[in-house]
Amino acid sequence: MKRYVIERDLPGIGGMTGEELGGASVKSNEALAQIPGVQWEHSYVTGDKTFCIYLAEDEDAILKHAELSGFPANTITEVTTIIDPTTAG
Repeated sequence: MKRYVIERDLPGIGGMTGEELGGASVKSNEALAQIPGVQWEHSYVTGDKTFCIYLAEDEDAILKHAELSGFPANTITEVTTIIDPTTAG
């Protein structure tokens, strides 16, 4: 599977409570259960956006999740390489 970063414009999400974010997670998981070949790893929440990390067979699976969950996929970017401090050797 390929790794993707999905940028979602969600005004005010950074001000949501833990309970509200939990509800969003439930909604996302319900949509994921209907789509083979896609897995949510985690999301970074900012003021008005989320940056979600997904594993998926292709971009179409990401778009299907957006359709079923109601969460927009404003930008979908395939990750080609991961680097971290250990990459320097």
